[in-house]
Amino acid sequence: MSNSILGETGSSDIPADGTGVLKLDPWLEPFTDALKSRFSHAQRWIKNINDTEGGLEKFSRGKEKFGFNVQENGDISYCEWAPNARQAFLIGDFNDWNRESHPMSRNDFGVWYILLPAKDGQPAITHNTKLKISMILPSGERIERLPAWITRVTQDLSVSPIYDAVFWNPPKANQYVFKNKRPAKPTSVRIYEAHVGISSPELRVSTYKEFTKNMLPRINYLGYNVIQLMAIMEHAYYASFGYQVNSFFAASSRYGPPEDLMELIDTAHGMGITVLLDVVHSHASKNADDGLNCFDGTDHHYFHGGEKGNHQLWDSRIFNYGSHEVLRFLLSNLRFWMDEYQFDGFRFDGVTSMLYNHHGIGTGFSGGYHEYFGPGVDEDGVVYLMLANEMLHTLYPETITIAEDVSGMPALCLPLSLGGVGFDYRLAMAIPDMYIKWLKEKQDSEWDMGSLAFTLTNRRHGEKTIAYAESHDQALVGDKSLLMWLCDKELYTHMSTLSEFTPIIERGLSMHKMIRLITHGLGGEGYLNFEGNEFGHPEWLDFPRAGNDNSFWYARRQFNLPEDSMLRYKFLNEFDRKMQTTEAKYGWLHSPQAYISLKHQGDKVIVFERAGLLWIFNFHPTQSFSDYRVGVEEAGTYQAVLDSDDTEFGGFGRNAKGTRFFTTPMEWNNRKNFTQVYIPTRSAIVLALESTL
Repeated sequence: MSNSILGETGSSDIPADGTGVLKLDPWLEPFTDALKSRFSHAQRWIKNINDTEGGLEKFSRGKEKFGFNVQENGDISYCEWAPNARQAFLIGDFNDWNRESHPMSRNDFGVWYILLPAKDGQPAITHNTKLKISMILPSGERIERLPAWITRVTQDLSVSPIYDAVFWNPPKANQYVFKNKRPAKPTSVRIYEAHVGISSPELRVSTYKEFTKNMLPRINYLGYNVIQLMAIMEHAYYASFGYQVNSFFAASSRYGPPEDLMELIDTAHGMGITVLLDVVHSHASKNADDGLNCFDGTDHHYFHGGEKGNHQLWDSRIFNYGSHEVLRFLLSNLRFWMDEYQFDGFRFDGVTSMLYNHHGIGTGFSGGYHEYFGPGVDEDGVVYLMLANEMLHTLYPETITIAEDVSGMPALCLPLSLGGVGFDYRLAMAIPDMYIKWLKEKQDSEWDMGSLAFTLTNRRHGEKTIAYAESHDQALVGDKSLLMWLCDKELYTHMSTLSEFTPIIERGLSMHKMIRLITHGLGGEGYLNFEGNEFGHPEWLDFPRAGNDNSFWYARRQFNLPEDSMLRYKFLNEFDRKMQTTEAKYGWLHSPQAYISLKHQGDKVIVFERAGLLWIFNFHPTQSFSDYRVGVEEAGTYQAVLDSDDTEFGGFGRNAKGTRFFTTPMEWNNRKNFTQVYIPTRSAIVLALESTL
């Protein structure tokens, strides 16, 4: 199926007007006009871009024209869109900040330009020196801004929290040369979500170099094949977790120079690991001194003017996705990260805010289709995302795009040729919310097996979903990690293997493993883990800020914990590794959705089959079951490939390794055969045919 607005639908009976989705979901039929409208809107944009810019491919290479570009002969060109400015000047260390010596010329579209000829074959601006654009407004006021397309900005907090723009043009000998090809697009995505700055037990900001040296081998050992990097786009406020971006083309200088990030990605590629950027195009920092806000003296330059351009919840600015130049900026930004840094795709943050005029604020989505169409939808935002997916999937067929959307908009992850928005995956955001809610409000005996199975499988047919038990959202201050909810203060006193294995710790380890395993097996077509949670990282995340005396105590990940052989964290770490490596062998994430043969509320047992494996979960807090009969479709002899009660994972080893489970050809729970197992309290076992071992 073509993931293109312009491509063939692949079938003569699928209309080429954006209503192909009706073949998959006839319930969308009342919204045919809305589907046609956004599809034709996207096609009009593509025609306009073809006519005026020579196509999306050229249009998305805006970085080759805008910002700073150094020619082969050493000449430097600088180009900036600022239609409200009446005069513009390039200023910086190179001209002793002379506000008159380097005037820029303007074209009819409000684009300013200057060419600085080389001096003796060398660029007129020295590498790693500061600069700005100085503009005179119609009122006569002079304002100064960091260039919008700048690729390097730095902050010296001892002087000011405001960033400086830096001309980054290292000598050829210091420019990074990529050594490894991008890995092939993985059939199963096992995502490790990570933040470079917190990736150390030390009380400071960690670096790209340290991530490459310390984290990549760890992630590779665990068996994850995708890394999702957060907080890379430069953000003035560290505590924003990277979600208040001020310089969209600049990799955060907190962690080191751009070349170190390139090395990180290249090294990951050498390990066969795909790297995604957490891209923030849903909003921007409202900073004017070192951001895009009021760049040319107006509030409606890159953003909507007035209240429409302000995000009430995030205290930030909202892009005008209907603007030609804003589309150039955003599409070129995606292209830049793919080409310059060799990222393999994106997790788009805040997609719900982009899809709706209300931005999801104060809106609960019931799942009624009327919520996804009509005046509440920002068609410009929807169409921008369609264009972004069109451009990315056309130019980079192996790319991966993931949508962070809480609304559940239909067709978000269907091909563009069918009228979808074109994402590869969406995040299953209801799953972690369920776990936190249940751990806070319910006794284990009150867990509803039917509700658990429903939440894990409640996803749209044909649209791939990434499941997770907890992400960075659940770890932020005000909440805490799952293991912290399960064990609380006993994490500080009873995680040593020399201390008593208390009922609270026993329950905590068991539930942590089971929650992750059932999410992995039942919850989606991809799996995500936030760094540190694989071993049950204690406490929560809180970045240095005025409210905590600028402390780094909670802005770190204590990877020393699973490395200590005397601590029980190692058991969770090894169980997580076993889940990933077993999935790599059997590929359940890219297999059809599971068949659930049993949801027994009284016994607290769930049984399902997926990828030829038989999964058996006993969530009962006190009851173990011997000779428990479970249905299975395929006859044969089975053995356990994963057992949460294995002593290697901190369990009791109540099922002997190598135990063989024989099937009996008698129908049970609508399956052709049954086998009988011993399933201890709060444990899970995954069986595979011996022929596959």
